[in-house]
Order: sequence, then structure tokens, then C-alpha cells
Amino acid sequence: MSTRPNILFVQSDQQRPDWVEMNPSIPVRTPNLRHLSDRGRWLRNAVCPSPLSAPSRACVASGLEYDRCRVWGNETYFAEGLPTYHQRLRNEAGYHVMAAGKHHVGNNQSGQPPSLHRGVDGRQGIEAWGFDDAIFNAGLNQATILMRRNEGVPQDTYMTYLSREGWAQAHLDDYARRNAEGVWTATFPSPLPDAAYFDTWITGNALTVLDRAPADKPWYLEVNLQNPHHPWDVTASMHALYRDPTVDFPPPEHCTLDISPETHQEVRRNWAATVEHLDSCLGRILTHLHQRGELDRTIIVYTSDHGEMLGDYNQWQKVSPLQASVGVPLMIAGPDVVPHGADDTPATILDLASTIQEWAGLDPSADTDSRSMASYLAGERPVHREVVFSGLSAWRMVTDGRYKLIRGYDPATRTGGDEFDPTTLSAGDVLRLQSGRPELLYDLENNEQEDLSARHPDVVGRLRAALDEHLVA
Repeated sequence: MSTRPNILFVQSDQQRPDWVEMNPSIPVRTPNLRHLSDRGRWLRNAVCPSPLSAPSRACVASGLEYDRCRVWGNETYFAEGLPTYHQRLRNEAGYHVMAAGKHHVGNNQSGQPPSLHRGVDGRQGIEAWGFDDAIFNAGLNQATILMRRNEGVPQDTYMTYLSREGWAQAHLDDYARRNAEGVWTATFPSPLPDAAYFDTWITGNALTVLDRAPADKPWYLEVNLQNPHHPWDVTASMHALYRDPTVDFPPPEHCTLDISPETHQEVRRNWAATVEHLDSCLGRILTHLHQRGELDRTIIVYTSDHGEMLGDYNQWQKVSPLQASVGVPLMIAGPDVVPHGADDTPATILDLASTIQEWAGLDPSADTDSRSMASYLAGERPVHREVVFSGLSAWRMVTDGRYKLIRGYDPATRTGGDEFDPTTLSAGDVLRLQSGRPELLYDLENNEQEDLSARHPDVVGRLRAALDEHLVA
């Protein structure tokens, strides 16, 4: 039996960091995340390298920051030949590398180029990415779009499954209705039964590939769940979770949108239900590991690719440098992780690439931006990073966990997150767009509305120097 740990990496899609049971101001139930926090660390100031699915996931897979990874948005392909840590785990460390869910590390959901299409069995091209076994699927929205564009023929594993079970047309009609009535505020329950719900199905696929793993190798399993990405459709039983009895949530911060308070509450009840369901999927995997006798020798990482504004500051989705968008939950527990609970150190999920490699017995690649957290999590170092970074299109951001400096973002028009593709502009044009917008300093203990740069020039100078060094490194 190998002495190296198994590694379970569970990643949700679009989950902001504050909606967890450990936060007393949010009445959402996440007992399994609380358990991970108690057993290991809950890194409360974790951010993603870029608040959009493909760039964030590509940065983590490659270990490269946004400007070096060069997956600029969801329409950018992952560069051919760019190494991933999955390949090193399989080829150098001898791990059995597995995955289930959405493998969105580039523009792979459109089916083009063919090398990025996973096929209706979810296995096409998995070896090239470094996986021994996988059941991939398109994203929850893209799965329906692909089927509609192809005369009702399923193009991915999930819609193939729903077609076989007789639920595909009902699911297509449900998504069409949500888009017509308002994707952010459509809170009626899905027609799907619990067993056919996307994340329930993905979790089952994860257990299937896990049970196929050979017994003579350590394994790595990546589970890419879909929630709480919009449209926030929930089954009937999930719909009742925060309505029977009714639970009220804090309203969005600094929100002046023309949406009634009760509609905001309904949206948040659905969102809480998706978060609780994610937690139950995690619990299902942990129970399975316990039944296999592997829980105590498995390191567990739970995070998300980016956050969700959820109406805060009049914004939905991600792409913003504000904390609900760039912040992510990050809980890590298992062997070689000293129990600590809540930890306010600056952290970035970019560092998972090197950390996972070190856990597997590898020397992390020197040609990456990812820094291993392994010794920090083991209690061997008091500090990991002083600051962490994030960026998308024109804007760049640095934070020390208390203060955040943002460059290239205009809060008045909320531009800078998805306005242009850097590959189509010269460096001078990018600089012009950035310099034409204010440099902002926010105190994360207060709000992200009041610019404090004039009040704290010393903090601005320190964070500006860190960001400048980061961008030229």
C-alpha cells in the first residue's frame, strides 16, 4: 500500500465564499464543509486567479497566473502543449488520475476544436489532459444549447442520460422558460426528479470512476460540480428546503435594482438550496470513502472556480474584481493538514497546482506561478503569502486580505471585466484603457463602495508595488 495520500479535489461552479454554515449571518446549512473546516483549514480570504470559469480553471490546471496562462475568457482555447499538473501526477508520480463533471479549462463546451469535445461518453481525449479515467460533461447551460443546435440530438453525457431516462425534453423546456422569464429571478422548481438532477448525477459518476480505480496505486479524483451556477434550478424537494418553513436571508448589499425584496429572498432561497445540495454531494463522497476505508488517508480539497455577486452592488454573475466575485470557499483537510479551523491568511486557488504535486511526492515545477501550501498547511511555516492576485481583461487586483487595490476597473459603469479580449488589442491600448479608469483601494472589513486611496497612501504604495512587480515578473 502506498504511503502517499489519495487526493480528492471537489470544485463547484460560481460559489461565493461567505455562504457557508460557519458564517453566522447566513442561515445556510453546510455541515460537511463545517466538518472539513474543523478537521483542517477554512481559508476565508481565498481568491481565484480570474473570476470566469475557463480562465480560472486553466490557471489552476497549468499553475500559471492569468497573464501567463493566456486563457483570456470563456471563448479562448487552452494552449496546445501547455503542461498540466494532472499530467505530472499520472506520468511522473504514478497516480491514477480521475475526474467527473465539467472540464472547462478552455473553450471546450462548444465542441470546437474537436480535441476539446468530450463526446457523448465523456471520455474523448481524456488521456491527453492527463487523466486515466473520466466521465466529463458539458456545462449545465451548454448541454441544453448543444442539443438544441443539433436537432435535438444529445451532444454530451448528461443530455444523453436524460434522453435515455425520458427527461430531456422536459429539461429543455424548463431552461427555455427560465431564459424567457428571467434567468436570475426564475425560482420555480425543476421538473426533474432528485435522481436526475445534474450534481446528483455527476456525484454518481465520480463514485463510478472511483470504484474502477486500481488498488495498487494512490489516486487523484477531481469532481467538478455544476452548482450554484445560474439558472439556479432546483428540484421540488430542494425548493422546499428553505421554504418549509420559510427562511429569510440578508438582502443584497448596496443594491438598487428594480427587484422586489421578496423576489430577492426567493432567489436566495434557491441559491441556498443549491449550496446545501453541493454540501450533500460532498458528504456522499466522504461517506463512500469511509466505506472504502480510505477517508483517513485522503486529502480533501473543496473550492470553487469563482464567486457570484448575487445582486450585491447591482451585479449578478462574476467577472467583477469585487470580493463576492473573486472570492471562493477553500477548505482543506486530511493527512499532513494540521487542524486549524478559520484562517485569514491571503490565499489563492492557483497554489493548489503546486500543493497537489508536493502531496504526490513531486517537486513543483519551477516554471509556474503556483506556490505550494503543503508546508504551511502542515504547520511548518507561519506565513504562506503576503498578497494574492486576480485579473480579467483590463483590470488587475491585489489584496492582502484586509485591503484590496484594483486597477483598470470603473465601478460607475462596471466596465473592465468583459469589455475586450486582450489578444485583439495592443499593449498600448490595454494600458490606455487601464489608465483611463481610477485606481481603487477598498477596505474589505468595511465595503467595496468607498475608495480609500486618498486616505491610505501608504497602503496604496505597498499594494501598487506588489502589483507592479507581479505584472512584470
